[in-house]
Amino acid sequence: MATTTTQHIVNGINVSQLQDTIHAIEKDPSLAKFEFRARHSWIDGTHARSSVQEFYGAGKEDDSRPEPMEFDHDEPPVIFGENRGVNPVEYVMGAVAGCVTTTFVVNAAAKGIKLNSVEVELEGDIDLRGILNLSNKVRNGYEEVRMTFHVDADAPREQLQELLEYAKNRSPVFDIVTNPVPVTVRLAE
Repeated sequence: MATTTTQHIVNGINVSQLQDTIHAIEKDPSLAKFEFRARHSWIDGTHARSSVQEFYGAGKEDDSRPEPMEFDHDEPPVIFGENRGVNPVEYVMGAVAGCVTTTFVVNAAAKGIKLNSVEVELEGDIDLRGILNLSNKVRNGYEEVRMTFHVDADAPREQLQELLEYAKNRSPVFDIVTNPVPVTVRLAE
């Protein structure tokens, strides 16, 4: 992607670089193709660890992460774990909030809207009867996730609502959790 010598920073986002990136992708759509990768290892009980480092994007392998970034997963004791990491379904809530927030902040910056703060409250409902195979009428995952954004910004409420709708509609993680995504699961040869 092209880098610019001029920097116009809004909400910590280099808007000049954002505009350069958009123009580069318009000229060469292949720059928009990314492949993210992760590794995951079971440790003990319900404790496991994921790591991410390399990915392909902007037409090349990315080497900006000298070391893998790791995050642990576990369950609370009531669900057979020992709280050695965040529950995976809580990671999903964090991921969707992080992605919608990022999309909101970047779009606000592109529109020149200064944000003073953005806080998101999330709640998600799961019925363990599905996971434990006690009922085929209960889904295994979230029945509903509720997100409430508290935004302090130099913009009218209507404009913030438009930004939030845009962020929801353009967030990759929101799309992943609200639309079916083909996921292949197989044993290695």
